[in-house]
Amino acid sequence: MKARLKNQAQLIYLVLAALFIASLVTSNLIFQKFFYWEPFHLFRFEVSVGILPYPITFLITDILSEIYGEKKANQVVVAGIFASFFSMLIILVADYAPAIDNSPVGNETFTKVFGLSPLAVLASMLAYLAAQFVDIRIFHFWKGLTKGKHLWLRNNFSTFLSQFIDTFTVLFLLCSFKVLPWDMFGSLLLSGFLFKVIVAALDTPILYLIVYGFRKKFSLKVGEELTDL
Repeated sequence: MKARLKNQAQLIYLVLAALFIASLVTSNLIFQKFFYWEPFHLFRFEVSVGILPYPITFLITDILSEIYGEKKANQVVVAGIFASFFSMLIILVADYAPAIDNSPVGNETFTKVFGLSPLAVLASMLAYLAAQFVDIRIFHFWKGLTKGKHLWLRNNFSTFLSQFIDTFTVLFLLCSFKVLPWDMFGSLLLSGFLFKVIVAALDTPILYLIVYGFRKKFSLKVGEELTDL
């Protein structure tokens, strides 16, 4: 690969990694708020707003897996986990720092909004780590099996399974740690998983468009990856 194209590929990789990490960290900061969504009044989804950036992270890992390969995708996932734990550490220190009398945000408000349960964060990170590695592994299994064809197949099937693992694991751990009551487990599992499946299916055209742009720009064949970065 020519030097100019190589530099562009590295820059795009860094931008995608930054978007992945920002989405992951943000989801951990906002997950305590829950909302509902009733599309066409057919089903009522009751999910955390923290779920909103999650589809972006899975879309990005699929892009990285398809264009940059399994190793590069896994590196971004590991970097995202470290960034999440580091951000939680900063919040913990900030929560313990006493607010002055005329602070716009007092101790109670800050703790209520940002005072995250260590068990909740640990459960979320363990579930997410497992789901992302499963997603990348299955994606490349299907990529090898189909010889790089049928992008929609590996995108959706890898995401569907990994999203179920993520949703089930985090809810199971949160209920086991008594962060959430068990009577919410079933409804949150169904709502969370269906919501993620719908979004994953909707992002397939976006993935095709982005992958097409990469292949055209870097003259990649179907199934070919940028391996010399």
